Amino acid sequence: MKLYYSSGACSMAPHIVLREAGYKFDLEKVDIPNKKTAGGEDFWTVNPKGYVPALKLDDGQVLTEVGVICQYLADQKPESGLAPKFGTMERYHLMEMLNFCASEIHKQIGALFNPKMTAEMKEVQLGVIERRFNALEKFLEGKQYSMGDKFSVADAYLYTVLNWTGMHKIDLGKWPNIKAFVARVGARPAVQDTLKAEGLHK
Repeated sequence: MKLYYSSGACSMAPHIVLREAGYKFDLEKVDIPNKKTAGGEDFWTVNPKGYVPALKLDDGQVLTEVGVICQYLADQKPESGLAPKFGTMERYHLMEMLNFCASEIHKQIGALFNPKMTAEMKEVQLGVIERRFNALEKFLEGKQYSMGDKFSVADAYLYTVLNWTGMHKIDLGKWPNIKAFVARVGARPAVQDTLKAEGLHK
């Protein structure tokens, strides 16, 4: 099993899940602008979408998309407890959170990476992010993690994209529950190991 990743990108979520679940895996860093892997492979041939993450399975199949890869990894190791069973309401709530992470947190913060974004566009975008964070702040009230007291794959994804707030100088101080969540997940040994492996350890 091989994870194609870029340091600090959304591929960090499945990287965290791989470590949390105790998988043996290989890492292959991808130069996203040039679509080349560290081993010299043409990344377009791995993922025709051109972005990370991509997970190459032992049988040669490739899975893409953060939420799907994270659920796949959790389902192969149900004993890890990283995702509730399919068909349960808990599982639908997990998928609800993964979708929220993807469309309302990942995409909204990710838009700020666009170098052509004007000051006016950035102001509008920050307003959208603030509204999403206000909703997330209420959702995390009284919870250790997004699904309650148990760490799940949704937390790996949520932590990864919330980590980008530092790069964009978004102060989490006005959202104490979110700030505490980021610190809590960031302190987990598997997350620390992931940050170290990606060269991001502070």
